Amino acid sequence: MSDPQDKPETTPELTPEAKAVLARARKSFMVSMGLLVVGLIAIGGALVYRASLSEGKGGDYVIAALKIPAGGEVVSAVAADGRVTVTYRLGPITSVRIFDGKSGEMIREVPVVSE
Repeated sequence: MSDPQDKPETTPELTPEAKAVLARARKSFMVSMGLLVVGLIAIGGALVYRASLSEGKGGDYVIAALKIPAGGEVVSAVAADGRVTVTYRLGPITSVRIFDGKSGEMIREVPVVSE
């Protein structure tokens, strides 16, 4: 076996054109990484901003329970614009009740009929 120290390791000197290509590649890489970091910071800032806005909107709904007739089966419930809309089925009849989100008072009941 030959000893690796017998042969001195020499790397060929780069030509000026190769040095220019490497410098351009490094610069392009740095610009790309800078844009990536700026984009990640912008996304993080947007997430923090949205999270801070949603904390104040929880006060629109303070009701703890809604009343539907005994034996009624809730099909869906949607909370929007300070109101809670509950669709329920009681036997063959389907109805929609709209409640105020703060007081829990029923605003309106709409029976759903088939045509």
